[in-house]
Amino acid sequence: MVKVVASYLLGSILGSLLLARLTGRGDIREVGSGNPGSTNALRTQGKLFALGVLIIDLGKGWIAARIVPGLWLPPRPPPSVIHDWLPAACGAAVMLGHVYPLWYGFRGGKAVATFVGAVLGLLPKLLIPVLLTWIGIVLLTGFVSLASMCAAAVLPVSLAWSSLAGYRPFLAFAIFAAALIVFTHRANIVRMCMGREPRARRLWLFGRRVAS
Repeated sequence: MVKVVASYLLGSILGSLLLARLTGRGDIREVGSGNPGSTNALRTQGKLFALGVLIIDLGKGWIAARIVPGLWLPPRPPPSVIHDWLPAACGAAVMLGHVYPLWYGFRGGKAVATFVGAVLGLLPKLLIPVLLTWIGIVLLTGFVSLASMCAAAVLPVSLAWSSLAGYRPFLAFAIFAAALIVFTHRANIVRMCMGREPRARRLWLFGRRVAS
C-alpha cells in the first residue's frame, strides 16, 4: 500500500509545471489546450521544453512500475499475491497521480507519456505495437488524441496474444490504462465529432492534400 501511494505521489509531479517553476515560466495549463502534457508544451513552449516534459513524465511512469515495487520497506515482504499485483498497481497509481495530481489541485494531464513509461517498466516488448499504432494513426489522420487512445487500446489486445495473456495483473493494468486514457480524452472525442479537433499538420501525411 505504501508503494502504491508513493507511486501516486510521484505521478503528481507534473513535468511541465516542474520545469515551468524552474525556468520562471507561467502555468502551461493556462495557455494553448490547457493540458500540461508534452503536446501542449511543444505547441506553446518549444521543442526543448517539450522534450524535458516528455522525459520527466515518461520517466516517472517507468520508475513507478519498475523501481518502486522492488524497494525494500519494513517490516516484512508482502505476501506473494500482493507482490504479483504490486507493479501493475504502482503503474496504475502513477497514471492516476498524473491525471489527478495532489500537488496541483487535482488538475493534471492525460497520462499518455506516463502510460508509455509504465508500459516500458512493466511490459517493454509490448511497447512496440503501442508505439507503432500511435505513429500510424498520427500519420494517417493527424489526430494526436486519436492516436493516443488507439495506442492505449492496442495494449490489452496485444497482451491477449502474448505469452502473458493469463497474467491477470498485467491484463488489469492494460484495461485500466486504456479506459483512463479514453476518459481523459473525452473532450477531444467531442471536438473530433464536431470537426474542431486540431491536427498535427507536420506529421499528417495527407495534410497538404486536404489543405489545398
